[in-house]
Amino acid sequence: MMDTRGLTEFQKDLLTMAQTKLPKESVKIMRKIGSKARTRVARKARSEVKKVTGNYHKRWKRGKVFKGQNGEWVVRVINSSPHAHLIEDGHRMVTHDGKEVGFVPGKKVLEKGMRDFDDSGQFEDMLSIWLDDMLESGKL
Repeated sequence: MMDTRGLTEFQKDLLTMAQTKLPKESVKIMRKIGSKARTRVARKARSEVKKVTGNYHKRWKRGKVFKGQNGEWVVRVINSSPHAHLIEDGHRMVTHDGKEVGFVPGKKVLEKGMRDFDDSGQFEDMLSIWLDDMLESGKL
């Protein structure tokens, strides 16, 4: 979801106009932003999860851009590894006999990585540069 806290009111107005006038351009910039977020989350995952388990580190992906429930553009960052949810949310520790011996808490890598991306200000920077380019090229 697009968080526009770091933008001025003028930029927010330009953004809403760009989303209605130039939906293809909006999708392109959201793809770029989603790729940057994926990179940030994957980097966070490599630092948080030291144990190499399957292809967890290689399977971070940016999803398709789509319109959300409130009409805003949304892009997801996902991990397509079959055991990613176990690392993310935690899991029971079970012996070979089926006896439960404990619980491994989740690392919440995706949440932490997205928080890092939001705090970095990279989203607002990319969006403001894109809006400036749209104004200079005369598309807006």
